[in-house]
Amino acid sequence: MAQRTTDRPDRPTIFVDADACPVTAEAIAVARKHALPAVIAGNSTQNLARHIRRSDPREDSGGFWVDTLAVGVGADSADFAIVERLSPGDIVVTQDIGLAAMVLGRKASAIGVRGRVYSLATIDMDMEIRHQEKKIRRQGGRTRGPAAFTDEDREHFAANLDRLVREAIPRRTP
Repeated sequence: MAQRTTDRPDRPTIFVDADACPVTAEAIAVARKHALPAVIAGNSTQNLARHIRRSDPREDSGGFWVDTLAVGVGADSADFAIVERLSPGDIVVTQDIGLAAMVLGRKASAIGVRGRVYSLATIDMDMEIRHQEKKIRRQGGRTRGPAAFTDEDREHFAANLDRLVREAIPRRTP
């Protein structure tokens, strides 16, 4: 996998937790627009490269490039692979609240596939809700699943990721 460029450490990398991610193409489009590196992480049984255009650079060119990070099929393999490669200021696209908590702990940003930007102020409550719902399911109960993913969710995600990237890139003074 290509590594972060050393002459542009102020530029975040966008990591996509691609396991069942409906907005991988949108995340790469934002990376392309802002000339940022992107890494698509998922288990090795997926065709991660299907998200990459033939013309996309696959090696660090000092700007936009995109690469894949294939991991084993074990639970949370992609999560741990992403976390160990994170640098402060990077951005992770994920549906996984546990991964979002680890990302925030590494001083990086996390955004959900519906455009929700996770924050340190609310992540503990998110984790508690996840824990309580898991307890209910283990006892045979049912919890409400997510609503169907919509085009509005996709647009909300793209707009919020774009805003998050703009906030992460330092402004250049003339």
